[in-house]
Amino acid sequence: MTATQTMVLPTGAPANRRRYTRTWPMTVLGIIFLAIMVFPVYWMINSSLQGNSGAATTDWFPFHPTFAGYEAAINQQLPNLVTSLIVALSTVVLTLVIATPAAYGLARFKMKGMTAFVFVLLITQMIPTIVIANALYALFNDWGLLNSYLGLILADSAAQIPFAIILMRAFMASLPQTLVEAALVDGANNFRAFLSIVVPISKNAIITAALFTFLGAWGDFLFALTLTSTPQVRPITLGIYNYLGANVSQWGPVMATAVIASIPAGLLLILAQKYIAAGALGGAIK
Repeated sequence: MTATQTMVLPTGAPANRRRYTRTWPMTVLGIIFLAIMVFPVYWMINSSLQGNSGAATTDWFPFHPTFAGYEAAINQQLPNLVTSLIVALSTVVLTLVIATPAAYGLARFKMKGMTAFVFVLLITQMIPTIVIANALYALFNDWGLLNSYLGLILADSAAQIPFAIILMRAFMASLPQTLVEAALVDGANNFRAFLSIVVPISKNAIITAALFTFLGAWGDFLFALTLTSTPQVRPITLGIYNYLGANVSQWGPVMATAVIASIPAGLLLILAQKYIAAGALGGAIK
């Protein structure tokens, strides 16, 4: 037994060394790519801690950090942050209310023209946002929805609903029909089976759609620029744009505003990644 072990170990050692030799270059290359991608975030945080320094005179490290930029950003941009939060969360709710049953209907029921309808949804993703914004401006002007929360929510939802339907439909189409049929046999109707069976199983797909919807509405700029013109309804993206023009020589408050605006999206990505990566279907079948 001992002799066998002594023969196996030497043969395995070179293989491990070859594996480590192949891994090290890829690890170094990954670190370099990661540093390149993270550097803009670092520079944003670094500049936000250096007061009113210009873009060309910012030090590589905040040796004397100050939070004056954050104080100015909160005092001047807090209403815009609240506006973005209201619009983004409302867009998520409206999008999921419409897209979730629509995705289930497209995945479960086979009707004439279904393929053409899905194709139209794909086509809508190719239309530039500025084209949609200009069309909505004339419509919202007639309806009195310019410079309103409702107008921004409807515009962002119109842009996000097709993608959410396509995303959730792809997941719901892979669900075993036996799960829904078992609920129907037990006396539930299609709507009850949808709420009790399909929605819980599709939790990961719904959360993923909600995350992308929130990020799209939170980072929207063109709809805000086209459909709003008053400070009473101004999302944070448009607030940063206007703030940048007024504080082009004071990058501390500008970068501090950008950091604060990045926090909600960053937290959502961290909290939702486990739901995106997990598989709910296997656990449901078991």
